[in-house]
Amino acid sequence: MKKIMVNESLCIGCGACVAIDPNHFDFNSQGLSTAKIEDVENIDQNLASAVESCPTNAIKIAETENDTIQEMPEAA
Repeated sequence: MKKIMVNESLCIGCGACVAIDPNHFDFNSQGLSTAKIEDVENIDQNLASAVESCPTNAIKIAETENDTIQEMPEAA
């Protein structure tokens, strides 16, 4: 299982992720990005594009195993 994590301290609310993948992202009450669905089985093209589009790298996909989170290496 993978987990979508948005670091609100890095997010600037540009909306790129919401525009690219509204199935996984929305704005919170402060106008920052939030994950609508945190746990995902697979990373589809829209999710990957949304993560890559973040200008501040505030979005990470982590691998979860036995309730521990390990950040996945970034794609080359």
